[in-house]
Amino acid sequence: MAHAKQYYAISCINVGVGPGGTTSMLARIAIVDFRGNTILDTYVAPTMKVTEYRTATTGIEPGHLSSKNAVAFNAVQQHVASIIKGHILVGHSIWNDLSVLGIPHPAVDTRDVALYQPFRNALRSPNHIVGLRTLSWQLMCRRCQESEQNPLENARAALDLYRSDAGNWEESIVRGSWPCALPPSTFSRCYL
Repeated sequence: MAHAKQYYAISCINVGVGPGGTTSMLARIAIVDFRGNTILDTYVAPTMKVTEYRTATTGIEPGHLSSKNAVAFNAVQQHVASIIKGHILVGHSIWNDLSVLGIPHPAVDTRDVALYQPFRNALRSPNHIVGLRTLSWQLMCRRCQESEQNPLENARAALDLYRSDAGNWEESIVRGSWPCALPPSTFSRCYL
């Protein structure tokens, strides 16, 4: 008997590596279940020298990533892959999370609130990615990302956005009418 697919929401916080710190590297990740309970929330030990902590938005400082609580990237990658395999992944701009994790996921098993056309249409932004903070405020009168980003808060906000229209979203998929725009083509490797 096949098990029912679970819904997990994901959010990654990245720091910068390389010249000018423009390349993103995973620094903290959170995953919550459908009820918003924490499945994973951890700092990730850097695999390269961090050149930009982006502290003003990430809240991450060197001590977070050098502490004994920071988990090795490959251990986090394997753990996340085992959690999400065969399940539905909810998030905002999920391609960014999958990209820094180096984990592909079936496109049909993603529910990306940044790509959901009814949300974009409601904000009169049919061809643009609307930030999680704006979506949360405009569609749920909920504040998030007020100061530094908290991946648990982000994952729960994306999940609540998804749940706010889940019936229509899933009904569209059952009817064979995918209700989302495509992610940026440069990230096609993130999807199976």
